[in-house]
Amino acid sequence: MHIQWYPGHMTKTRRMMEETISLVDIVIELVDARIPYSSKNPDLDELAKNKHRILLMNKSDLADPAATEIWTKYFEEKGFHVIEMNAVKGTGMADVTNAARALMKDKIEKLRARGRINVPIRAMIAGIPNVGKSTFINKYVGKTTAKTGDKPGVTRGKQWIKLKKDFELLDTPGILWPKFEDQQVGLKLAFTGAINDDILDAQTLATAFINHMMVVNPDCIRKRYNIEFDTIAEPHDVLRQIAEARGFKLKGDEPDLERASKILMDEYRGGKLGRLTLELPEDINDMLAEKEAREKEKAQTDKARKAEYKKRKK
Repeated sequence: MHIQWYPGHMTKTRRMMEETISLVDIVIELVDARIPYSSKNPDLDELAKNKHRILLMNKSDLADPAATEIWTKYFEEKGFHVIEMNAVKGTGMADVTNAARALMKDKIEKLRARGRINVPIRAMIAGIPNVGKSTFINKYVGKTTAKTGDKPGVTRGKQWIKLKKDFELLDTPGILWPKFEDQQVGLKLAFTGAINDDILDAQTLATAFINHMMVVNPDCIRKRYNIEFDTIAEPHDVLRQIAEARGFKLKGDEPDLERASKILMDEYRGGKLGRLTLELPEDINDMLAEKEAREKEKAQTDKARKAEYKKRKK
């Protein structure tokens, strides 16, 4: 399955972020704790390379706690201030303001020494679609200021939100990046709902998810649907078992795979399959090593072709 989703408004969003990044001191990025690497926009690292960075591991209540701890250490070693968060319940909210003030302490003290007392801390809030950004802002501010929804792409324009006299937040629309270098990243984004379901075939997505879980944690599917299968089973056959276990039938007593597919993905996203993290740093290291090997092989092939071309010209 080849996944790519980059609506036109995302190009406009990136341009707007490039134009306004100079106005902020801190970039606060939300990622999905179930897929911390895949839900982290690599473009932001370049865009915010000279800014303080706070990384919010949202939906941590849906992720494996041990895996979240591993990811927290991973990102802290890369210079991020990491906060585990559940935006729906408000867990971790107070830590955001404290972290921002701590990061800006030296600058604030220097400004006060010059007589500038009420200069606010300005932060940009960023993240991919459907990662919980609007829910976080609404909870953080204490009133509904940003639209929320269960479909990616709800927020479409930037808006400044004044939290207190010393803190201002620039909200931005959810943004992906133009090309997924690894299709596993695209799949994980689709699993969690960061990519619009309307562009994907439900059965194809569900069988891809089953295939992934056979490696990560097959027991979560076995226990949820009270079915049995081995890890070399065809994902399509597992999907049929899910449909039969739930009694989803079409005319002619055929299993309703479409309905089973939608139920499976809904229940995963709702945490009913358990607290699941779909990737670990070691998986990413393997992926990056494979990418490096592919790029090296391509460079060698290109070099050989150029040499052959020059030889023929002579």
